[in-house]
Amino acid sequence: MKNKTYWIFAILTISIISIAYGYTKIIVPKQKLAAMDCGEIPETSGESLFKPTIENKNKPAGKTPKGMVWIPGGEFSMGSNVEDESLCSIKGVTKDAAPIHRVYVDGFFMDKTEVTNEQFEAFVKATGYVTLAEKKPTHEDYPDAPLENLVAGSAVFTPTPSKVDLNNYMQWWTYAKGADWRHPEGAGSSIKGREKYPVVQVSYDDAAAYAKWAGKRLPTEAEWEFAARGGKSGQLYAWGNTLKPKGKFQGNIYQGNFPIEKGDKGEDGYIGIAPTAQFAPNSYGLYDIGGNVWEWTNDWYTADYYSVLTESDAVTKNPQGPDSSYDPAEPGIPKKVQRGGSFLCTDQYCTRYMVGTRGKGDYQSPANHIGFRCVQ
Repeated sequence: MKNKTYWIFAILTISIISIAYGYTKIIVPKQKLAAMDCGEIPETSGESLFKPTIENKNKPAGKTPKGMVWIPGGEFSMGSNVEDESLCSIKGVTKDAAPIHRVYVDGFFMDKTEVTNEQFEAFVKATGYVTLAEKKPTHEDYPDAPLENLVAGSAVFTPTPSKVDLNNYMQWWTYAKGADWRHPEGAGSSIKGREKYPVVQVSYDDAAAYAKWAGKRLPTEAEWEFAARGGKSGQLYAWGNTLKPKGKFQGNIYQGNFPIEKGDKGEDGYIGIAPTAQFAPNSYGLYDIGGNVWEWTNDWYTADYYSVLTESDAVTKNPQGPDSSYDPAEPGIPKKVQRGGSFLCTDQYCTRYMVGTRGKGDYQSPANHIGFRCVQ
């Protein structure tokens, strides 16, 4: 199916990056809020809603595939009871991650890290695959578009010169000519020396194509969260309930004034994207499960999916997500669930590195903060 949304964005230079932040016009009231004025810490309530995780005891015979770890699966409490995401005290932004509900997933293997540039390059060399961002939209598809706008490219984070209204995310996203997985920030950028960095600028279809070639698949949203929690129940982050245990950051996120130029202070050791596995893994041996880059999952996104699952008191077994997508904020755009947050997530605007929260994105809209990992 042709993705008109993506190419309209290309032609009009309009970003659909509500994707990663899950920012929703319907829920969030119009307020003029500047990043420099924000800094609230997320609050939680009702911890008793989380019940203990019950892990499966059986383990597969044979060797663990290279670069993967075994996730035992089992029954756990899925979702989040965080009332807001530090968006300057605006409540209700994370409602799509409620209510907390019990889910069972079978065991599976999962990549230790996000898929890297060198891994994706091996796939491209073996198959000749061309990603969505590398394809030029045609005049036949968009006869009314000026020819000069029909260029291949993708969305790139572009810091603002000064503090801005956080209700308008289009101020810090631009359509960059020539931006693709080899040139993440545009035509003048490169992945040379970044072989161990996570591949970005990949759409959902690009990620699924890689997974199929590798003999794997993309995780379901439930599998992703079970793995991210590492056998723990109800914790705020993949590493615990404290953002900086012993004063140290546990993932690559944004510190400083968002989204202004040179606003990221790099207190976690990195300004922008980081190589994989630079922080301690979670209890299952997974790296970068919070921060660095968003990760595609296989599930379509609907805002009320968790509510649908809880209509019955039964434990949901191996949920595959809804049959189709519907986001009330952008009803015409089919979206897939994204998880984990990115190097652009900040307590001033997006704290979706919190383990139970959800992201969403047009399934054919790549950007320079979106990657993936696979399961088997």
